[in-house]
Amino acid sequence: MAARRKNSPASKFRIRRWRESRAKRSARSAEIVSRLHTDYPDANCALTYSSPWELLVATILSAQCTDERVNAETPALFARFPSPQSFAEADIAEIEELVRRTGFFRNKARAIKESAVALVEEFDGQLPRSMEELLTLRGVARKTANVVLGTAFGIAAGVVVDTHVSRLSQRLGLTAKSDAPGIEKDLMALVDQSEWVFFGHSLILHGRSVCKARRALCGECSLADICPSALPD
Repeated sequence: MAARRKNSPASKFRIRRWRESRAKRSARSAEIVSRLHTDYPDANCALTYSSPWELLVATILSAQCTDERVNAETPALFARFPSPQSFAEADIAEIEELVRRTGFFRNKARAIKESAVALVEEFDGQLPRSMEELLTLRGVARKTANVVLGTAFGIAAGVVVDTHVSRLSQRLGLTAKSDAPGIEKDLMALVDQSEWVFFGHSLILHGRSVCKARRALCGECSLADICPSALPD
């Protein structure tokens, strides 16, 4: 692991970018991935699930909610409704009550129930394994689809872009975009496809523990010497 920079414990910085060729940025991206493998060799999704369907439900619930909270609520939810069929037949008010603590519970309950109905009616109760088909389900955008495809099926269809991945990608100078589709496109062009799933999970972990939104711990970061935003003016 690269030596950590001895700067202030909580670096406050603006986003900076180096002038570099595409080839140099790609090489730097590969080095970032390599160091993340050292720091987070077992990086994976933090949501608890026992089937692809449960992962989809948990990911829908994780919007604007912590994984810890979702993991605290899903055992009772999945015990009550153990299959897409049971969700499809459920009283939506009961689903709402069981997911209330995850926030935005009415929208989430509706998305889960309608997705369950679609699975039963259109996919024989089985979660599809393609981005195009997953995106037809209510409440499923590319982030959720990427989580399910990459984590449950090992299919690298894209890079998960949540708030952590968005923030770190900009700070690391890997993208100038601010929208999730644009950021994902840039990351997919820079990072080898075999690393897409790991890259998303490891950036999320790094964003939670080191490169925090309000308190970036640059002095503890193994990426600081190859991060333009961590360097002084």
